[in-house]
Amino acid sequence: MYEGAHDAIVNLAKDETCVLGIATGKSQRGVVRLLERYELTSYFETIQTADDAPSKPHPGMIHQALEETGAEPHMAIMIGDTTFDMAMARNAGVTALGVSWGYHPVEDLHDEGAHGVADDYAHLMDLLGDHFGKQAVK
Repeated sequence: MYEGAHDAIVNLAKDETCVLGIATGKSQRGVVRLLERYELTSYFETIQTADDAPSKPHPGMIHQALEETGAEPHMAIMIGDTTFDMAMARNAGVTALGVSWGYHPVEDLHDEGAHGVADDYAHLMDLLGDHFGKQAVK
């Protein structure tokens, strides 16, 4: 887990207007094991994996997450580190935010339609706050 990820998840989960979900190419079993290891299982309302829907960039995982949580696409954000994440978000009609510390170069994330790319977790919280019209998500 990247440094700062645990705190970011916990802090976002404290915001009662925020619903957290996962959409990943990993298996359900692998995700559950990771969340249990870091004691994060209870923070996520929906977990969508390649076991449950077509792989990225198909929008199926996001559509299923929206349906499970009752969220509207205009209020949803996909945060990811690959061009596949950005394409999936765009295909699902949700905001795409990239992070610079992952697998694909920042330029490629922008080229694939990222609405913004964060350089660290503080910057990510600012981008989330900008999207939701808040000073910053804390």
